[in-house]
Amino acid sequence: MQEPDDSPRHLCYGCGVRNPEGLHVAFEVDGPNVTGIFNPRQVHQGFPGVAHGGIGAAVMDEAMGWAMYAAGAWAMTARLEVRYRRPLPLDQQITVTSTVTRDRGKRMEATAELRDESGALLAQATGLFLRMPDEQQDQLNQTYLGPS
Repeated sequence: MQEPDDSPRHLCYGCGVRNPEGLHVAFEVDGPNVTGIFNPRQVHQGFPGVAHGGIGAAVMDEAMGWAMYAAGAWAMTARLEVRYRRPLPLDQQITVTSTVTRDRGKRMEATAELRDESGALLAQATGLFLRMPDEQQDQLNQTYLGPS
């Protein structure tokens, strides 16, 4: 099913293209794997020339959320652990990847990574997500995808 033009996802802070304050991460789903492209802008600056660490965490959290959806679940972050390896440069294309690593019914786990244009590892994250109840998942599907 194609996403309707008025889907609230367009205003999502992580991936919404119509959110002027958002991160504008462009995702692709390939089976259980999710890949996104992110371009940190000057408004994301922490120290001069690098993005604030919370921006990297938000990008990886969003990617893991997409991985949940790719696995057929609507789930919310319960725990997020981030390991920063290198500063996240501004004005450079960053790739984020994610996949679900464990599905235990209500509890799901995922990993994510950020890499720069050369492929250098910038940050890694693990997350614990809680699957929403079936009724709420059905409602979200209707909200985001329209009536089936």
